[in-house]
Amino acid sequence: MSQEKKYDVYAVGNALVDKEFEVSDAFFAAHGIEKGLMTLVEGDEQARLVELLMAEHGLKKRAGGGSAANTLYALSQFGGRAFYSCKLGNDETGDFFLSQLGDQNIETNTASQRADGASGRCVVMISPDAERTMHTHLGVSGSIDSSDLDLNAADQAKYIYLEGYLVTSPSARAAIIELKEYAQNRGVNTAMTFSDPSMLEYFRDNINEVLGTGVDLLFCNERELRLWAQTDDFETAFTKAQGFAKKLVVTLGAKGALLFDGQRRIPIAPNAVNAIDTNGAGDMFAGAFLYGITNGMDFETAGNLASLASAKVVSNFGPRLTPEEHAAILS
Repeated sequence: MSQEKKYDVYAVGNALVDKEFEVSDAFFAAHGIEKGLMTLVEGDEQARLVELLMAEHGLKKRAGGGSAANTLYALSQFGGRAFYSCKLGNDETGDFFLSQLGDQNIETNTASQRADGASGRCVVMISPDAERTMHTHLGVSGSIDSSDLDLNAADQAKYIYLEGYLVTSPSARAAIIELKEYAQNRGVNTAMTFSDPSMLEYFRDNINEVLGTGVDLLFCNERELRLWAQTDDFETAFTKAQGFAKKLVVTLGAKGALLFDGQRRIPIAPNAVNAIDTNGAGDMFAGAFLYGITNGMDFETAGNLASLASAKVVSNFGPRLTPEEHAAILS
């Protein structure tokens, strides 16, 4: 795309503040929690869980979160330009989320984003194998609708980015379908992330409603890909996805990633690291990758940057890196 575009990426997503806890596998069994997935819960249920976790484990970290927000934060800290649409409550959690958006490289829908009610919160439980399990209360974020879109900003972006988590809300799902159609009509590239295996296990039809006839670029991990394609055979799943995405990024955890640039498959090597927290790894990969391809890198170079960045983020607690860490990765 030409460089006169004002933004590299325009995204809409659930604005969440993460509370992270280190837990044992026994904790999941004792409390009937499905490990490795994001589960939507009511506010009172989440509050009881936080009380339990605080008593048994203590809070490890509080950080700005939300899948698309994490991705745009990474893109912006690498030097990219972003616009983010979201919905927040008029509360301290909402104030904290906005303070966590980082520098002015992320513009946001300030005119429409605050509402009466609670801001979204995510309880992130990190098990000894570094896997993240999440219980999310969307709060007012669940009421995102088309009025929260800034189509002028979308028109000025090289890519729009659709967060899979939004498909659980009828109004948000309708909004991102509208955004996708607008972008396609305006010649803006469309990118989508499946976000989490739970979206394919419990909301697969909704995901496919948004995916429609396809997108220009699809992000997912290996487990999500198999669930979407409804097959255990990776080759079959990857080939099926190529029918719905002109370009494809599939992360493979410790095995790296496999890309399809529209013509050829490109394996991306992993970076050996002591993983302690995988929360935000996929978001970081997408953010670094989108920064790369919107700022002159080819797919392989962008993939290598994304692999390095995601390896760095899983070796820290929390879904984001500091500005200094982003600069060191680029150097």
